[in-house]
Amino acid sequence: MTRPFDSLIIFVARVALAILFLWGAAMKLLGYAGFVGWLQTRGVTFSQIAAPAVVAVELLGGFALVLGVRTRFVAFVLAVYSVVAAVFGHDFWNIAATALQQDAIVHFWKNVAIAGGFLLLAVTGAGRVSVDGLRAPRGGLLRG
Repeated sequence: MTRPFDSLIIFVARVALAILFLWGAAMKLLGYAGFVGWLQTRGVTFSQIAAPAVVAVELLGGFALVLGVRTRFVAFVLAVYSVVAAVFGHDFWNIAATALQQDAIVHFWKNVAIAGGFLLLAVTGAGRVSVDGLRAPRGGLLRG
């Protein structure tokens, strides 16, 4: 059980993490052809299949975070997704130009940090301000 203030902080964290994914999905949809092309330049062989899967993960995951639906599972999936995105999208070890390499390093570790936030959320759960919180049993004399 979490205290009400803790639940508010967890809610703010969920929304902050969700914004990144919802914004990313929207940008990918607005520039869909470019996103598919970018995946191809990254060596993704089935980019026509990967592109909608990526958008679906970001959209569904983002909305699930905001609402607090199956938060522990969604947070774990998005933690894995963030690390995979770091490895495939920010492979600084393959970049020769120093400035570009430094930029990729920063983005790589940001993705790893985001994954860390998701792992914390996977452990804490959604808190009371969530669909998960509404479904959780409450203590007391009357149980429903």
